[in-house]
This record gives sequence, C-alpha cells and structure tokens, in this order.
Amino acid sequence: MRQLFLVTLVCMVSIAGAQTSDRRDYSATRLDGQTITIDGKLDETAWKTATWQGNFRQRQPHEGMQPLQETEFAILYDDNHLYAGVRAWDHYPDSIVQRLSRRDDPDGDLIGIEFDTFNDKRTAFAFIVTAAGVKFDFVISNDGEKEDPTWDPVWWAKTTVDSTGWFAEIRIPLSQLRFENKNTDGWGLQVGRIIFRNQEMSVWQPIERKLNGWVSQFGRLNGITNIKPKKNLDILPYVVARTERFEKEPENPFREKGSKSFADAGFDAKIGVTSNLTLDLTVNPDFGQVEADPSQVNLSTYETFFREQRPFFIEGKNIMSYPLMFGDGDLAVEGLFYSRRIGRRPHYYPEVNDDEYLNMPDFTRIIGAAKLTGKTRNGWSFGLLESVTAREYADIRNHRSERKVEAEPLTNFAIGRVQKDFNDGNTMIGGMITSVNRDLRTEELEYLHRSAYTGGFDFVHKWKNKTWEVNYSQYFSHITGTEDAITRTQKSWTHLFQRPDASHLKLDTTRTSLTGQGGKLVFGKLGGNLKFIQAVAWKSPGLEINDAGYMRQADFIFQVFWLGYRVYKPFFIFRDLNANFNQWTEWNFGGDLINPGGNINMHANLKNYWDIHLGSNINGRIIRTNELRGGPALKTPGQWNVWWGFGSNNQKKFTLGSNGNIARSFENHYRENESLNISLGYRPMKTLRLSLTPGFSHNRASLQYVKTIENNNGNRWVFGHLDQKTLSASFRVNLNLTPELSLQYWGQPFISAGKYSGFRYITNSMADNYYDRFRQFSESEISYDTEEEIYRVAETEGRTYEFDNPDFNVKEFLSNLVIRWEYRPGSTLFLVWSQNRKSYHNDGSFEISRDTGRLFGEHPHDVFLVKLSYRIGN
Repeated sequence: MRQLFLVTLVCMVSIAGAQTSDRRDYSATRLDGQTITIDGKLDETAWKTATWQGNFRQRQPHEGMQPLQETEFAILYDDNHLYAGVRAWDHYPDSIVQRLSRRDDPDGDLIGIEFDTFNDKRTAFAFIVTAAGVKFDFVISNDGEKEDPTWDPVWWAKTTVDSTGWFAEIRIPLSQLRFENKNTDGWGLQVGRIIFRNQEMSVWQPIERKLNGWVSQFGRLNGITNIKPKKNLDILPYVVARTERFEKEPENPFREKGSKSFADAGFDAKIGVTSNLTLDLTVNPDFGQVEADPSQVNLSTYETFFREQRPFFIEGKNIMSYPLMFGDGDLAVEGLFYSRRIGRRPHYYPEVNDDEYLNMPDFTRIIGAAKLTGKTRNGWSFGLLESVTAREYADIRNHRSERKVEAEPLTNFAIGRVQKDFNDGNTMIGGMITSVNRDLRTEELEYLHRSAYTGGFDFVHKWKNKTWEVNYSQYFSHITGTEDAITRTQKSWTHLFQRPDASHLKLDTTRTSLTGQGGKLVFGKLGGNLKFIQAVAWKSPGLEINDAGYMRQADFIFQVFWLGYRVYKPFFIFRDLNANFNQWTEWNFGGDLINPGGNINMHANLKNYWDIHLGSNINGRIIRTNELRGGPALKTPGQWNVWWGFGSNNQKKFTLGSNGNIARSFENHYRENESLNISLGYRPMKTLRLSLTPGFSHNRASLQYVKTIENNNGNRWVFGHLDQKTLSASFRVNLNLTPELSLQYWGQPFISAGKYSGFRYITNSMADNYYDRFRQFSESEISYDTEEEIYRVAETEGRTYEFDNPDFNVKEFLSNLVIRWEYRPGSTLFLVWSQNRKSYHNDGSFEISRDTGRLFGEHPHDVFLVKLSYRIGN
C-alpha cells in the first residue's frame, strides 16, 4: 500500500492527472543577508515573514476534497540556495508515523516538493523527506512517465514534531539544479504530502487523476530573480580493502592458502560542464557493496535478464533507455542498451588438462567510463556514455608450469542518446546509437563480433490534453566478424537460420557481417477512465543487438491490443480499482502464426488498506521455433493459467502478502506448473524491519529438451519428461539507527531439483496428433550407466548413441551484510560481508532436510570489504 502512494507521488505512472481548471502561483522571498539554520524548527525571522501558502486538495482517496489535516509551505532563496519550509499540521501528533529507513526508501508520513527548472513541462527535480528525516530524491522525465530515483544530489533536510504537527526544513544548493538564466522567474512547482495512517495524499496544485501527464500541469513558482546557474563539481575518491576466505585445497595453487587479500583505489567525479550539462567519470570503479544476483535455474533458450545494481550505470539510466517493445511484462526489458554488458563475465572459458587448475576473473574490469547528460535551453536532452573494459586472462597452473589464456579482449563501448521535445512537451523526436569494438588478437576469441553497431529513431506525439498518443520507433543493427563468428550468430538460439523448415531463412556460412532491423508503432488513448492501446512491433531475422543491448528473440512480429478501465473514486469496498483486457498475436517473418493469446486482470486497493490482484491468461496452439535448438518448429498445445496476489495493510507492525500461479495445458499434460510465494514483514520498532519471503514452485513438462544427437543418419532431438521442484527464500533485515547510518542484511537459500524420465525423440514435430510428434524409447532401447552417469541408447532401427544424465540438484546460499554510514553529505563508509555457498549433484530428487544439510555442509566463500569514499566539491 505504501508503495502505491509513493509511486503516485513520484509520478511513475502515466495515469497521473493532466488538467486543472485553476493554475496556482507562488512567489518566493529573497533572503537579504539572513542566515537559515537547517534544524527543522522554522524559527528564524525569515520564516515568520515569508509567504505561507496552503489550501491543499486531496488526490487520493477522495480527489478534490479538503484534506483531513492542513499543510502550508514557504520558499526562500539567496544567491546559492533554495530553502523550503513545510508545516504539516496534525490534530493527532501521536499518530504521525516516523519510520527510519535508508535513503531513497521512504516510509511513513512524508512531504515532497518538485521543481520544473527547465520550464519544459516534461522534467522535474523532486525532493522528499519523511517525518523521521529520511531523504528521497529523483528526477522526473517524459511528463511523469519515468522517474530516476538513483539521482542523489547533495542537500539538507531536518524535521521536528510537536503538539501541533510536524515540520520540515530543506536547503537545496543551486549547484544541484539545472536551469537557464532566462527561466529563473517562472518555474513549475508542485508540493505534496502523504498522511500514512489514512493513506491520504494531498497536493498544492490539484491535478485530475483520470487525465494524462504530470509535470505539464504544475503550478508556477515566481519571484526568483537575479540568480546565476552554478556549475557542480564533486570528486569522490575511494579506497577499498578486500579479504576473501575459502576452503583450502593444497594441490590447487590458487586455493592452497585458503585466503587472499588486496587493496585498491579509484575515483568517481561529477563535473558541471555547463549549468545544465553534467559529466560523470569513474576510474577503476568498485562495486563490492552491491548485492549478488538472485539464484535461478534457466532451462529455456532465452538469456537470463539481470537488473542493473551498480550506481554509476543506474544513475541517469532513463536518458539511455531505448525500449524495443511496450508494456511492463517480460518483453519490456528488451532495449538497445543493456548496461550489464559492460563489465560482464569474460566470454571465453578455456579447457584445461587433468593436472591443471584454472583461475578465471569473476568479471571484466572496467578501466574507466564517462557519461555526459543534460538538457539544453532549446529542449534537447542527451546522454553520451563511453567505457573501456580491460583485456582479461585466464590463469592456468600446476605445480610445474603456468600459462595465461586471453579470455576477454580489450573492448570499447560507446552509447549516444538524444531527444528533443517541443509543442509544449506534446511532441518528441529522438535517436540512439550504440557501438561495441573489440581488439581481437587471439584465435580463441575470433568467434566474437569484431564490431557491433545499432541505431534507432523514435517519435512521440500527444494531443487533446495528452489524452491521445502515437508512438513510432525504427532501429537497425550491423555486426562484423569472421565467417565463424557470423555463422555462430546465425545459428544461435536468438536467430536459428539453420532451421530446415524455415523457407524465409537461409544460413550463409561465408558471411562476415549481418544486418537487421526492427520497430514498433503504438496508437492509444491514455486519458480518461477508459483507456486503450493498439500496437505492433517487429524484429527481422538478422537483427542482433546483444553486444550492447538485450533481446530475447529475432524473427518476430507481435500485435497487441490493450483495454483498461480505471475507477479513481472510492466505492463499495474499494479505494480505487483498475481492470484490463489484453489480446495478442505473434507471427514470424515467414508468415507463420506462432502464438495467439490474451488475458484479463484486475488490481484494486481496498478501504481497509489491503490490495489485491488477480488475472488469467489463455494461449492458443503455440509453434515453438526454438525448442529443437535449430531443428524444425515444434507444435505444442495451448495453455491457460490463473494468478493472484494480495498485500495487507502496511501501516501495521506485521504485514502479510502472497502471490501464486497455476498453469495447465489444454491437452496431454504438456506443461503443468504451480507456484506460491509468501511475504512476511515485521517492524518491532520504528528503526527495524524484518522480512521473509519464501517461495515454492512445481513444474512438470512432458517435452523438455535434453540434447541434439548429430550423425550421418540425421539428427535425433532427445526430450524427456521433467519434474522440477524449486524452493527459495529471501530474508532481509533493515536496521536504521539514523537516516545516515544503516545496517542491511540479505540472505537467500535456493534449492532446485529436476528429475528426467520417459526419454523420447521427436519424429514429426508438426503432427496434428500430439503423440505422433515423438516416439518414446522402450526399456530395451535405453539403459543407464551409473558409473559413467550417462544414458546409452540402442534403437531397434540400429542407431546407437549416448547422452549425459540431465538430472540436476542445484543448491546455493547467497548473503550480503552492508553497514553504510554517510558520515558527511556525499561521503560514505561501507563495511561489507558477503558469503556464498554452492553445491551441485546429478541427483534429481528433492529432499529439503538432506539438501539443506548438503548446502550448509559446504565450506563457504566469504568476502570481507571495507570501502571509504570522501566527497570533495561545492
């Protein structure tokens, strides 16, 4: 529930209001030599003589009505700072919720102030503080469609509470804002407040929720004159000391001591090139304080997508975004730039002899990176990113010799993004280009692309108070490399040019380059209670963006229709409600119907402050072109699933949430799945929150790919029946002693076991009858060698071959303990302890007690890290 109101306040959703009958104005007061002490008391003379303005109106739950509690604010300024004071009156001060949390994770009562300093009606800088004094800041872009909470300017805020309510005092250096001289009189302004116990949000400038847009409907901040833009300069050097401890292996030269230690240094910098252009630099960055990626087992043909968690790359990420698709599902992560490509694990994993030991880098070292972002007075927004990653080597040794093998080439990444808005922010044009160039010097790495380029154009136009919208984009890719590199790309699971039944595809093993294109066209009505979108997207077979971007599948044409209805006013048991209908159809470039389907879903917030959601998907017959990993397409039965979830009142000390899913095929038990996740939270005091999120899933598939057997008599695509069970849990402790000092712990045990049986091979993958598509091995045809852990097949037709036992039992425990102290604004001390335990067995059975014992019986790999940074700047 709290997250819903925060999302509303930071304008992350496009249903934010877009029109109001009365535009409000506020005039700031200039300080004439007076000093403001930021202590939350608002007792200086300047505050007493300032212009205070109130008359807020509810935005939620009862839009337009007078709030239950009054709010007033005042704004002062001088040559170097803006000052904001807020009086959040409250008749019941004992009910003010003051929960300590980490910066950018606010909880409890809060106030926020947002400035459109560009005066472009699309971009705003937001500063929020909770009643407990926790700060939250972010940049709003695209008129409220996007927000970037990774922006962390240097500013000050203090709060106090007394018998009449609570009060906030804020000081914002002008160097942290971007503006032009000509816009200093007449900025956009919005002020908001959330009363946590009532889940009430009120705003100074009323904006109707049913219409589209946010920043474009701000009130006006006047009276700020004779100030000059300030150039920001922040330099953040750091030092880090790291110790690793692991199980001793006397015969392994890399692990014979059971530990290793090192120290390192680097720096980050933020330089104001002009008043509205900022250059971010990082040299030899360290991300040791970042959480590890969660565990999972991927049996699909799609690459796993991991979210970015490294501070340099997540700050300002919105300007670098160029999505290929639409919506917020699995396809929404696809884009021309996927920052996890920079600093990834090395590509090449060399083979070693029986008496040799291998030491591989965990990631590719980033030598340096630079990022220039900003917005000009003419409405041009742009971002430029340049990064160089090091040449990395695999170290191979035994007790007699050692050698190094290049595992990753020296690589340059360059990303450029530009957008221009005009027509009062209703029209936007933009473009993006990416390039990846590798210095390939060894034969082992010739399978990589030598160069990879992508580029795209996009156009958005909105009209009738931003109610209607058309969105068009077109992009391309071009890669070069050796014949082997381009052949590998054509045969990869993303492309599959070698498919024997794809008449529109042709594998060319002599190519040294490959070019592709894609795009999308969206038309929709996004204002009002009733909304809809009609959209189509396409990706040609030759499109390849995965050197710098992320794409799951090429050879793809996708049509979708979405219809949604929003109820913003409370009724019956609901505070608000939205219902949606989706229909989609997928084809390939050969004109084959791949995947028709649709769903209905509903999300609601209840008057008791609980939230619920549920929905159901249905898919018709699906043609899976990648299931045989380069073989012919496989016809699979249609399927349905239902999903649900709920969350309890987040105002309580104890919270409960859950979500689940049930999926079934329409025939022959082709796929069956059940999953259930539970979320438990407990806050025994305002400084401490505990949460536990266990989850269990059970997946059965009667046709799960095992291996392709290639021989002169034709390929055999071996499949089996898979029974997979997965248990995981996430445990978090958040202890916040002050807004600047916090302790966070995260631990995740993970167990996944898959048992294969009933092995079979594909005979006629497109047969009308499900059982005519494969033939199961008889008991006399297949046997298992327990010593070698392989299956041996001797078909009655005379073919003989073998394949490894595909059963698996994966166990992993990840944990991360971080103590973070911002000992002065922008300067931080981190103390980190990370632990990793892993265990793997070729045993598909699932036994919780045995598997847990095996997991915690493994020797842990511990990492202890101390990192100190110190901000030098204005």
